Amino acid sequence: MLININPVLSPELLFHLRSMGHGEKLILADANFPSNTTNEKVIRLDGVNIKDAATAILSVFPLDSFVTSKGGSPAIRMEVDDKPDELTETHKEFIDAVKTVSGENWKVGSISRKDFYEEAKKAYCIVTTTDARPFGCFVLTKGVILPDGKVWT
Repeated sequence: MLININPVLSPELLFHLRSMGHGEKLILADANFPSNTTNEKVIRLDGVNIKDAATAILSVFPLDSFVTSKGGSPAIRMEVDDKPDELTETHKEFIDAVKTVSGENWKVGSISRKDFYEEAKKAYCIVTTTDARPFGCFVLTKGVILPDGKVWT
């Protein structure tokens, strides 16, 4: 047992989160995403929804400020087809998790479904949930932790 580690974070997931370097991407996917055909590293979080998975992951995962300095976002949501500005309930929960856990200053960007699939092929790993709500897929880019334990911003 460990202190202050969210129980959603399995040993396998913790291993991969720790193994990732800055700038590497993690895909957080809903139950409908075809993860096994997209990437070799798939970590299952059965019985977990997107909000709980994002909250747990972000509790130990620094977001990448370098992406922000280049006009991008280290947290990205998959857009609804033909409605890129529409926010689903899952999107709103993810955005709330980012703001609550990582801080209000982080903006959540968006990406088309087609471009999301391309990002997933290149990602370090895919974390799948059993959240069945559509368009509940996200990209997180890992940032840098300074010697004092704070996130590079």
